[in-house]
Amino acid sequence: MRDLPSGTVTFLFTDVEGSTRLLRELGAEGYAGVLAEQRRLLRAAFAAHGGVEVDARGDEFFVAFPTAAGALAAAAMAQEALAGGPLRVRIGVHTGTPLLTDEGYFGADVHRAARLAAAASGGQVVVSSSTRALVSNGLRDLGQHRFKDLAAPERVYQLGNEPFPPLRSLPETNLPVPSTPFLGRTEEVETLVRLLVAEDVRLLSLTGVGGTGKTRLALQAAAEAADSFPGGVVWLPLASVADPTLLLPTVIQTLGATDVSEHQLAAVVADRTGGRLALLLLDNCEHLLPELAAPIATLRELPAVTVLATSRERLQLQGEQVFAVPPLNEGDGVRLFETRAAAVGAPSAPRDQVHELCQRLDELPLALELAAARSVLFSPAQLLERLGQRLDLLKAGRDAEPRQQTLRATIHWSHDLLDENEQRLFRRLSVFSGGCTYEAAETVCDADPDTLQSLLDKSLIRRREVNGHPRYWMLDTLHQFATEQFNAAGETEELRRRHLHYFLTFVAASSGAPDRHFSAPLPEQANIRSAASFAQEHDDLASLAELVWAVRGVWQVRGFAAEYNCWLAAALAGERSLPPLLRARLHRLSAGAAYARRDIASCRSHHRIAESLYRQLGDEDGVIRCRIGLAGLTAYAGDLASARRELEQILAEGRRADDTDIMGAVLIELGRMAIEQADYTAAHAFASETERIVADERVWTPTARITAASTLALAELGLGNQKRALELARRALASAHEQGFSLYVWYGLLHLAEIALARGADEAAATMLAHAQNLTDRFGFTGGRLETKIIQHVTATLPTKLDPNALAAARAEGAAMTTDEAVALALSLT
Repeated sequence: MRDLPSGTVTFLFTDVEGSTRLLRELGAEGYAGVLAEQRRLLRAAFAAHGGVEVDARGDEFFVAFPTAAGALAAAAMAQEALAGGPLRVRIGVHTGTPLLTDEGYFGADVHRAARLAAAASGGQVVVSSSTRALVSNGLRDLGQHRFKDLAAPERVYQLGNEPFPPLRSLPETNLPVPSTPFLGRTEEVETLVRLLVAEDVRLLSLTGVGGTGKTRLALQAAAEAADSFPGGVVWLPLASVADPTLLLPTVIQTLGATDVSEHQLAAVVADRTGGRLALLLLDNCEHLLPELAAPIATLRELPAVTVLATSRERLQLQGEQVFAVPPLNEGDGVRLFETRAAAVGAPSAPRDQVHELCQRLDELPLALELAAARSVLFSPAQLLERLGQRLDLLKAGRDAEPRQQTLRATIHWSHDLLDENEQRLFRRLSVFSGGCTYEAAETVCDADPDTLQSLLDKSLIRRREVNGHPRYWMLDTLHQFATEQFNAAGETEELRRRHLHYFLTFVAASSGAPDRHFSAPLPEQANIRSAASFAQEHDDLASLAELVWAVRGVWQVRGFAAEYNCWLAAALAGERSLPPLLRARLHRLSAGAAYARRDIASCRSHHRIAESLYRQLGDEDGVIRCRIGLAGLTAYAGDLASARRELEQILAEGRRADDTDIMGAVLIELGRMAIEQADYTAAHAFASETERIVADERVWTPTARITAASTLALAELGLGNQKRALELARRALASAHEQGFSLYVWYGLLHLAEIALARGADEAAATMLAHAQNLTDRFGFTGGRLETKIIQHVTATLPTKLDPNALAAARAEGAAMTTDEAVALALSLT
């Protein structure tokens, strides 16, 4: 970017006329050939006159010149070189003083040059008045024109006197001149244009909450579709209209008629449009609904009229085509913020900070515009720190509409139009974190289908499918506003307690079904976290303990052990107030947490207390689980033989009782212990039997099947069956990664590093081990004795097989990888 000209710069854009038709006529290979020759000729012309290529996409060029004369000379040379060829190129030239940053040019001048090129015909060079002012002659006056960038009309010129068809500029229209250029939304604009020109669409409504950019998007779509409306495009802003009965008179006045009754509306429209198809853009309809629906229906039924409306909610008219305006995509949001920030003179900021800021502001155009205006004072990092006050922090300039002066005012505009039931449900839904199902909204917030649908229609909540089921959620900005209303209404404690009890019931039901235990809570993770926080804050330790027990598997295997252990410790601190079964469960869970941090004395103590409580309750299953844990501690102390004898005794008891639950749990431990003892034949037998038992998905969790497969893989490796070991280990890792089980991904990378080392894939082994160590640092994973032994073996062996430089490079690669990349590497091993 340092090579690009700065200061006063002349931009030149090119585009091939009729490229789609030529591609069809010449075929892909033929078109590619002539396009390559066209590029060669154009680049030669640009280079000959000092042009610097900024971008080239397909059959388009964007070139910057330090002088207007150089740009025009290059355009003339290019058209002369292409004359008589199959490709006819249209060229637009415009001069301005754009902002140049490390990311390239910013400002309206870029868009103006592109619009000039789009308006031209093949072989034509169209020149702006600013460029005309810098050259002496050779330009033909084409008169005043307004283009689809919606900038103000300006006089434009043509290089040379050759006759061409009229420019593709906007027909007569009262569309407003925006203060800033339109950015992004390419797909949305294309979709809207297709809908507007469709024969069966007479009424198209753009819906969305305040700040999503409905008006700006509607204006741009109307401009882009203007060629299809020879009768003109008419804009009617309704935000200041207080009476819905004034719509039809407003239309008549806007069309230039006076002293005409509504009964003559059809005649007025026909006279203004000459009977040709026209587009009416009704902007900001929401505050006049539902009464406004009838006059809009009247407009829709007029011959040769299409109605485009923007509204917070759909109009609910027959034949209405609704387009819900989404937030910006990530790239467009960043581009919008950076462009607006550059326009107010703010310094450039790190892209990662801008990206995070855009996400925190829900990629809402209005919020990004307001944040960019603040970027003169605050960096993106500082704005991120202050987003707790986002509703008041983000203020617009003096010339903004009153309802868009602040983000709060924009949201208030929508909220104040709700009826009492809608306002109550809107604020109550803020009790949820990360959204909710209808069942949750109904139980916790007394939601009913009609009110929930109304909030959906008004764009104050959104719907998305998760695992094939609908969830309802709010943009963060709306959620913050709703939370304020919720707290002010004095309903917080009652609704949060209902929220806690709902999710206690939910996770308890989930924990009774193995696969649901690991998959269903995922979308509710934020709600479960919120419920646990409420229980902690209000010393409801029984509820907290039940919650901790119910989510015991999912929270740890997905990498949230640290947070989970905080809940566990808080519940255990108040155990004296809890019933014996909950106390036993908390101690059993605490034993596992102590083992993970290698606090063996605490681990043994918790197992002993839990075992005693289970015996008092007559809970034999709980007693056996504690015996299995204590056997593991015996093995950890180095007495593998005694530990194995204890486990085999428990296995025998399980076989006599035909208790496959106990059998599976013990067989997993025996298989791993036999591998530690290098008794691979026994390990293979234990792991094979485990696989048969845990195959029953009605009873066993996915992690049990992953553990069985990985244990069998290590047994096969010990027996010399490397290919089979690789197949099993890859299957276990793929399943763990697909289901988001971070702990078992860590296991899988370690196991495959061991297998890779055995198969001579030493660099891959080093890379996988390095990434596994990253996961250890990130999540605190420690694993069992077997994983510790694998880490020690691979770490000690690698320096004997790789030279120091290769080993360092492989480790660096693994440390820099994403987990997706590390898993992909592991699964590609052969």
